[in-house]
Amino acid sequence: MKITKTEIEGVVIIEPRIFEDARGYFFESFSEREFAEQVCDCRFVQDNEALSSYGVVRGLHFQLPPHSQSKLVRVVKGRILDIAVDIRKGSPTFGKHVAVELSAENHRQIFISRGFAHGYSVLSEEAVVEYKCDNYYAPDSEGAIAWNDADLAIDWQIPTDKVILSEKDKQHPTLAECKQLFE
Repeated sequence: MKITKTEIEGVVIIEPRIFEDARGYFFESFSEREFAEQVCDCRFVQDNEALSSYGVVRGLHFQLPPHSQSKLVRVVKGRILDIAVDIRKGSPTFGKHVAVELSAENHRQIFISRGFAHGYSVLSEEAVVEYKCDNYYAPDSEGAIAWNDADLAIDWQIPTDKVILSEKDKQHPTLAECKQLFE
């Protein structure tokens, strides 16, 4: 696999080696050994999958310690813009974000370590997103930041009037208003 470091430590892009022939293609989407050698040594304990339509924005979500999560995200159908926001207090990149397009065609994955808020927007008619987590979901530890926080200046690549949000995602505070973040 090809690993590309981003401008923010703790977020990397992973591209698998793809073997194509007349039958189609094959690739290894995850190897614990290679991942530990090239990215980090973490143990994934939960896999999640979400189906969403064009314009859906999910996020920006995180879990606080002791239930914080690292995530390995990929798209198996469609196309998304995946976002990771650094919410580690004291980090030189605090409040900065990485945006990467993930699709069924490019087979990219993004690894987001603990200490980041995560979200994505659906750019295709629909998308199926799968992601691995290294800790179990714990509702009492969840937090979130407003998707449209002006200070974050995220271009979700969706016109504002086409954005579809859950009722919960419409009510999150800005990063500046968040009372609990990562130390």
